[in-house]
Amino acid sequence: MGFGSYVSDLCAWSRSHTKLKKNRELQTVEIKVKMDCEGCERRVKKAVEGMKGVTQVEVDPKLNKLTVIGYVDPNKVLHRVRHRTGKMADLWPYVPYDVVEHPYAPGAYDKKAPPGYVRNVLEDPEASSFARASSFEVKTTTAFSDENPNACVVM
Repeated sequence: MGFGSYVSDLCAWSRSHTKLKKNRELQTVEIKVKMDCEGCERRVKKAVEGMKGVTQVEVDPKLNKLTVIGYVDPNKVLHRVRHRTGKMADLWPYVPYDVVEHPYAPGAYDKKAPPGYVRNVLEDPEASSFARASSFEVKTTTAFSDENPNACVVM
């Protein structure tokens, strides 16, 4: 154990240190893609299955939704679907109905949304002001609620 082993250990450490890359997080990417037939479903699924880092792919043709689970970048998945299939694709713009405080606010309610979903207006700066309730609105709407035990009984 001399100078030679010290130099070889130092070189081995520097090679392994440069090859380290960022650890990606496990993500669920949801994409809205119009699928008319089983061939479209197959083409969309095959476009994403070959990507590096993809662990699971689910296609829901009734909702026109593609769900990709894995260590991937959402923008790269979206680009790949657009490029390989030639279809218009966007990130899934809907959230469950229970998440939004005012689901029927202007901009949140969307007739094209699947049942139980509304548009995600919390990320949209223009529509988010309409979808957020002030404290006065919350107090007055919950004052006469059936779930409130202290609500007015004279209804």
